[in-house]
Amino acid sequence: MKKFLATLALGLGLVFAHGATMAEDAPAQPAAAAAAAEAPAAAPAEAAPAPVPNKGDTAWMTVATILVILMTIPGLALFYGGLVRSKNMLSVLMQVFVVTAMIYVLWTLYGYTVAFSGSNPFFGSLDKLFLKGITPDSVAATFSKGVVIPELIFVAFQATFAAITCTLIVGSFAERMKFSAVLLFCALWFTFSYLPIAHMVWYWDGPDAITDAASLEKVTAAAGWLWAKGALDFAGGTVVHINAAVAGLIGAYMVGKRIGYGKESMAPHSLTLTMVGAALLWVGWFGFNAGSNLEANGVAALAFMNTLVATAMATLAWIAGEALSKGKASMLGAASGAVAGLVAITPACGFVGPMGAIVIGLVAGLMCLWGVNGLKRMLGADDTLDVFGVHGVGGIVGALLTGVFAAPSLGGTGIFDYVANAANPDYSIGGQVWIQLQAVITTIVWSAVVSLIAYKLIDLVIGLRVSEEEEREGLDISSHGETAYHR
Repeated sequence: MKKFLATLALGLGLVFAHGATMAEDAPAQPAAAAAAAEAPAAAPAEAAPAPVPNKGDTAWMTVATILVILMTIPGLALFYGGLVRSKNMLSVLMQVFVVTAMIYVLWTLYGYTVAFSGSNPFFGSLDKLFLKGITPDSVAATFSKGVVIPELIFVAFQATFAAITCTLIVGSFAERMKFSAVLLFCALWFTFSYLPIAHMVWYWDGPDAITDAASLEKVTAAAGWLWAKGALDFAGGTVVHINAAVAGLIGAYMVGKRIGYGKESMAPHSLTLTMVGAALLWVGWFGFNAGSNLEANGVAALAFMNTLVATAMATLAWIAGEALSKGKASMLGAASGAVAGLVAITPACGFVGPMGAIVIGLVAGLMCLWGVNGLKRMLGADDTLDVFGVHGVGGIVGALLTGVFAAPSLGGTGIFDYVANAANPDYSIGGQVWIQLQAVITTIVWSAVVSLIAYKLIDLVIGLRVSEEEEREGLDISSHGETAYHR
């Protein structure tokens, strides 16, 4: 062992001596170069790792998307189908089913890019036309810094919103409009009303783009017009319900009243199916509202809870008002009250506390009961399935009361400050209600103008309404050659 160590020491000594000799013989180097030669090579700057979607959030958004599909088909289809006369049952199911399919395709082709891209305050760009550039690895931001989900599931989730919004309109002119006219109107209205309103209310670059006041200003300048104003719409009070309700009301005027309206019985043919449809709507709405948080966290739980209690309160309020005014509470009233509560809590569900949600449900139940009775008589339109009375009135009530009950002093979450990464301590109820009112008015005017033009164009080209003979026979047979019930 001693011999080995001695040999090793002798070898190391020869190596060091040889190195010193080479250093003496080497040419002189500039000081900077010498320092660089002696310093270790600088490690290349490491790029920040790409954000990876959370598997739990991704799974939740997949489930939420399925729930919204359930709302539309079969939920809305059965709710509407039960409310019309038996001779028009299949026509309503057909309209809801086929409009849904059409909108899914249009959304994929151009709808998504117009709603969720670009830097224009009113319209998106065509950068993602035909979903160009979107792959399984593409991600979409949520509402928390550094949290993402796959962009494809965001595309699919938003497609279901677009589809149910267009199918809601069907209820206003049910039992008398041409099937081809329904499809053409929905395609035009989707393109020129739904997409711009969705862009105005929901489009922004996400929280990761905000680091300081300057970046917030940049994001705001490129965001949707109503988002930049500070309008709060968690899941679609303006984008979905008010937007569709106004289109439906204009349609009821443009198409005209049903033959025999106010003279013949036009009672719902199956309240059983209407109740089943309402129940499916309630179940699916948890995906609609809680899914709009885009993450499986506490805010999603808040939206879930608010959807539960607001709907329950609106149901009770409607049937109580019905019992007081008519002497009896009805199954139709209970189902309608539930939908009214669902509509009203939609814009507020992620911003208000459960007590605020109960108050919103109470007000919505009573106001929508008036909407389908007193207001409907005042308007004088044959809004077949009370789309404006429930979705219009409920959407307006919910949008305005969001500004009230989002206040932290009333149990709400307030407004999040992405620069400070915390809730903004300053909240003005009056100021926020004014912003909410601007969003409501913008949606009403925009949808009304687009709808009026679209109905007029369609009437000139192919006509809006079936013939009197076809209407009396029923659209099931006259438009589709089928019947829902065989006698």
